[in-house]
Amino acid sequence: MSRLSPMRLILIAVLLAAAIALPFAFDPRGYAIRILCLALLFGAMAQAWNIVAGLANQVSLGHAAFFGIGAYTSTLLLIHFGISPWLGMIAGAVLGGLAALLISLPTMRLRGHYFALATLAFGEVMRVIANSWGGLTGGPVGISVPFAPSSLAMLQFKETRPYYWLMLAALIAVTAIFVAIRKSRLGYRLRAIKENVDAAEVIGIDTTRTKIIAAVLSGGLTACLGTLYAQFQYFFDPDTVFGVGSISVRVAMIAIVGGIGTAIGPILGAFFVIPLEEFANQIFSAQAAGLSQLVFGVLLVVVILVEPRGFVAMGQRLARRFRREDRS
Repeated sequence: MSRLSPMRLILIAVLLAAAIALPFAFDPRGYAIRILCLALLFGAMAQAWNIVAGLANQVSLGHAAFFGIGAYTSTLLLIHFGISPWLGMIAGAVLGGLAALLISLPTMRLRGHYFALATLAFGEVMRVIANSWGGLTGGPVGISVPFAPSSLAMLQFKETRPYYWLMLAALIAVTAIFVAIRKSRLGYRLRAIKENVDAAEVIGIDTTRTKIIAAVLSGGLTACLGTLYAQFQYFFDPDTVFGVGSISVRVAMIAIVGGIGTAIGPILGAFFVIPLEEFANQIFSAQAAGLSQLVFGVLLVVVILVEPRGFVAMGQRLARRFRREDRS
């Protein structure tokens, strides 16, 4: 922060104040503020995914596994032992990080689509286990979060505004962690791996260990966000929190559309993809089966064709064009 210019500090402060005040413009129990909450949550998830995919180019399609572990861990601890979701979040982060470690040990030596397929299989295995282990998880019927008196300690509120601020704080925290990692020694090693794995090994970087550390951090953060989702929705099932399409692919898509490997990219992607998806569902879902998904997919394809590197690259390209026009 000390390296930022005064104008940038002022701009950041203004944007943060606007983001904090934004919920007062909406009905505290309305649909619009719920979309904002989901955009913030998925933006934070995409930022956590960005640690391993954006910095090290290890595209994971199994992050739903860590998300579901966090959701189920905190909920089961609350149901059976009355443990606060805050402590459940910590337990979920530990289990999520441990799961990331276990899956990374045999897979981090894989590259490209082989790694993506391996992580995809892990997410599917967790979904099948959760569906089969009905005595613990509720199986396909799902599981409900017991409602406690509205309080910050139990992460439960009567209105949606407190959830918005919690998810805004989560997005800021995960983004700060991503920026800190990117600027750290670990970040430089990850980017060296992204550019050329063989060259990184030649200069002495333990590439497997470095990628495993990134995966553990990413998995733990994603599990924390699973707890927030469970407390926000009050009900979920294995197909929701362990779903490849609903979680893993959506998170990857948000980061890619916004700008993979950048701090602002997942945020831009989340505030484009989530409202667009909800808008398409609201407008077209009643007209024909599958029409909303078709419209949503076509719009995403158009965006990616216009700029495959995402909104960040699109903004940079426009800025360069304006500079050339000003000089001429």
